[in-house]
Amino acid sequence: MGEGTSGIHSQKYHRYWCKVCKKAFSARAGTVFYRRRTDEETITRVVTLVSHGCPVPAIEVACDLQAQTVREWVEARGAHTEAVHQAKVVQPHEVVQVQADEIHVKTQAGVLWMALAMMVSTRLWLGGQPASRP
Repeated sequence: MGEGTSGIHSQKYHRYWCKVCKKAFSARAGTVFYRRRTDEETITRVVTLVSHGCPVPAIEVACDLQAQTVREWVEARGAHTEAVHQAKVVQPHEVVQVQADEIHVKTQAGVLWMALAMMVSTRLWLGGQPASRP
């Protein structure tokens, strides 16, 4: 992956050819949309509606879908998101440069502070620590 070892197998069906293992693969391989007949825009819209709290029965009626289909899409999106999180966030990173900052909020209870640390090259949040100052 990322080595320039793939070529086009079929433009019509969005399939590619790996020059290393000599196998064809779909452009959707490794994504939530793999082996789904519905267009990517519809799947994205439905998953977004669910994530914003729209009830599944309302989505069924509005998009003419079955509840099981909506649940499968949401579960596939969750599994894919978890895999990306494991690959990109949980894995150890070589931290070259870190930027630290603080945020303060005034409330009726007093001033609350949040210390933040972020890896500069990837914008990955490394951590945050809430605290209150006297």
